[in-house]
Amino acid sequence: MTGLRQDLPEPAGKLAPTPMRDTVYLLLFDGYADWEPALAACEIRKHGGFELVTVGFDDHTVTSMGGLQVLPALRLDDLEPERAVMLILPGGDRWEDPPESNALERVLLDLRHRHVPLAAICGATLALARAGLLKGVKHTSNGLNYLVEHVPSYDEDELYQEVPAVRHRHIITANGAGYVEFTREVLGLLRIYPEDELEIWYDLFKKGVMSGLR
Repeated sequence: MTGLRQDLPEPAGKLAPTPMRDTVYLLLFDGYADWEPALAACEIRKHGGFELVTVGFDDHTVTSMGGLQVLPALRLDDLEPERAVMLILPGGDRWEDPPESNALERVLLDLRHRHVPLAAICGATLALARAGLLKGVKHTSNGLNYLVEHVPSYDEDELYQEVPAVRHRHIITANGAGYVEFTREVLGLLRIYPEDELEIWYDLFKKGVMSGLR
């Protein structure tokens, strides 16, 4: 079993941007794990029809774990929730430290209130747990003990799933090794590919199987 998907019913067909909601936001920060959101970002920009906008905690250039220097397009405070289709949070060591402010938590809670999907991988799952957004939601992370150790208030162990990626109630979580599964759930929730094509995509990037390509 490579992932767990249980979400609200979705209409068939590709999800089209609307005049109000057309943007997928990607949070970047010093030390972010650059490979974790890379596949999703490429597919969203190439095939999704959405704007992909990078967001930073401030207006400074950030350096990824792999040494890539990126200047985020927006500050977190300038994110436009009414335009948001999804917010993606990549992993990084910063998540294991107590947050420097509650700015991100405010944004997460606001987006959740607006029913905007949230996608967090690796250590970023801690941000969702700290904000209380894993309550009543099936989820995964870098191990159950990882959540318990870093988030003392976490008490959703009965809903923890020992799989690479989980999609439930418009929240996507993944462990640090599950970035292909993570991308599959992001693409599935955004309906960028039909289900059969999505499985072909997964076989290609996870297993190197090219026989399904046209």
